[in-house]
Amino acid sequence: MSQKTEQKEPLHWPTLNTVMMVEECLKNTNESVVSVADLKRKLPRQVNHNTLMIILQYLEKSNKIAVTLKGITWIHNTNLNLRRAIKDGFELWKVLE
Repeated sequence: MSQKTEQKEPLHWPTLNTVMMVEECLKNTNESVVSVADLKRKLPRQVNHNTLMIILQYLEKSNKIAVTLKGITWIHNTNLNLRRAIKDGFELWKVLE
């Protein structure tokens, strides 16, 4: 008998307003690393845990946050000069060879 692991579809998808609310909260937090429990306390409205997990997965896949064992960190940078420097930059280890 083989067991199949099925990935269930969420019962509730987050709205755009909820995603934007979580983004703003993470962007404007004073701490560099925030736990999920702290994030829930800082949000202006209560968010279902499963819905919040879907939002955090989306933000991680879009490279806006980094999720580590210590917590969640906002990493998205909108500075155009920094983006241009990263795009046009070169890798140091190639220069040293």
